[in-house]
Amino acid sequence: MTHAAAGARRNLVVLLSVIAVLVIVSFVVVFSRGEAELLDESTPEGVVQRYAAAVLDGNDDTAIEYLSERTQEQCGTVQDTHGDDLRVTLISSDLRDDTADVRVQLSRHSGGPFGSDYSYEEGFRLAKENSGWRIESVPWDLTVCTMDGEIR
Repeated sequence: MTHAAAGARRNLVVLLSVIAVLVIVSFVVVFSRGEAELLDESTPEGVVQRYAAAVLDGNDDTAIEYLSERTQEQCGTVQDTHGDDLRVTLISSDLRDDTADVRVQLSRHSGGPFGSDYSYEEGFRLAKENSGWRIESVPWDLTVCTMDGEIR
């Protein structure tokens, strides 16, 4: 083997080693990403985060606990919320003394591997109760019960 061929082979081995290391690092980064960090449950954002997680996990009983007392009393039939392809992202919150509005972005993927993604903004309305913040109104995609014939 000539000196030039040996150098080319060595460069190829180095290049393949660098690519292998980058692939391994990429896998570690992708698979080590955990769940989103939980926000403080005493804040409107934390209540909305826990409510949405419970709905998306299909845990309606837990989700209903985050609703205000009045909303729980009016809660009728539990809806079958399909959240398999739904992602919720916090946009903003408007905090007042006894009420708060939390804006979220809801994102959906539809149509299989070559489908489309779409996103839209929705809002939660919360009120302060004895035990902290509770949800009074919910975006339709995250509704677990009907109230007075309406989905809330």
